[in-house]
Amino acid sequence: MDQMDLKILQILQENSRASLKEIAGETYLSSPAISNRITKLEKEGYIEKYLTQVNLKKLGYHIQAFIQLDLQPRQKKEFYPYIDAIPNVIECNCVTGEFSMLIKVAYPTTTELDDFINDLQQFGKTYTQIIFSTPVSARGVTLDGEEN
Repeated sequence: MDQMDLKILQILQENSRASLKEIAGETYLSSPAISNRITKLEKEGYIEKYLTQVNLKKLGYHIQAFIQLDLQPRQKKEFYPYIDAIPNVIECNCVTGEFSMLIKVAYPTTTELDDFINDLQQFGKTYTQIIFSTPVSARGVTLDGEEN
């Protein structure tokens, strides 16, 4: 991993659809060299996957929320497959603090969110925060020393 690899990762974080030619233009390397470096970064696990960020509201998911769950460690074996199978779960994190899980979800209505929370409570106490707005959406970190 060198500065050029970091620059390539930075470009791909900002636009995972950047062409080899575009990346080559920003790094002054050839397209085949860029391709080889990207393949190496994928094989070494620096690049895990490529994602498209969609507008959930335009797709009818008007309610997004963070749900904190007080899950006992012995429940993880049952909980992890359960939560992974819920398509409306955008993210689930094991965290420190009063609650052990932080779950981000998207639902079309509050009724559907409420139904999910009621089912989720089989695992423990929940605390829910509905998202009003997102001034900073999911993004990568600065890798090449440049500030955005």
